[in-house]
Amino acid sequence: MREMKTKPKIGAVQMSTGTNVSANLFEAERLIKEAVEQGAGLVVLPENFAFMGQHDQDQVARREADGEGPLQAFLARVAKQQGIWLVGGTIPMVATDPNKVRAACLVYNDEGERVARYDKIHLFDVMVPGADERYHESATIEGGERRLVLDSPFGRLGIAVCYDLRFPELFRQMLDDGMELLAIPSAFTAITGKAHWEILVRARAIENLIYVIAAAQGGFHINGRETHGHSLIVDPWGSILAQATRATGSICCEIDRDFQDSVRRSFPAIEHRRLR
Repeated sequence: MREMKTKPKIGAVQMSTGTNVSANLFEAERLIKEAVEQGAGLVVLPENFAFMGQHDQDQVARREADGEGPLQAFLARVAKQQGIWLVGGTIPMVATDPNKVRAACLVYNDEGERVARYDKIHLFDVMVPGADERYHESATIEGGERRLVLDSPFGRLGIAVCYDLRFPELFRQMLDDGMELLAIPSAFTAITGKAHWEILVRARAIENLIYVIAAAQGGFHINGRETHGHSLIVDPWGSILAQATRATGSICCEIDRDFQDSVRRSFPAIEHRRLR
């Protein structure tokens, strides 16, 4: 899909989200505008951009029904006002279990129309080695079942969320669906992020010969959690085109679809696959 003749720009927002939804939305909009001022036509927000409570269960009270609610209205409004495609991190949405949420990533086009929804599939139920950190997302989140790749002016866009990054078989299936770039809103912990974040993001780009836009939470949160930050945009050869530090901010860069086509032609690793 080639609707843009010039090289489009893509951006990622990095935040340190807290419990005050209004303040978080104000900051998200400010950073989206910052990315747009740099020329971004597609902007990706981090996981849980609108709310991180004192306790995981706090998000249940914030959940929204599909198609209505202030967080969905915010995303639609900002996408339309800024004239961008917006990948809305994750927001808590109604689940079949009344005590849980769906961690939903909603995609809006430049008219403010919702064009896709992805519910996080893989849930972070782990004890971090070498640290007194335990996570049990499945206690409050109901996992999704369907992968997502959709058409966009920037190419075939895949959506995944945070812990999904560790499961390469998901992205191989998305590649079979035509994925050319991947948006992955995330909130990696400081420890796991330091060890694995950059390696995993670059690996997914290299093995699938895709662009990856990885928007992250970064900093200290009121619930005591520390996130890694270091949002990344990586090209199909694994080169880092833009990278944040730990601070709140935005990153933006061009993507070159002709370069991607050239890499896929001259280094046809995708065609060389034998095990499916």
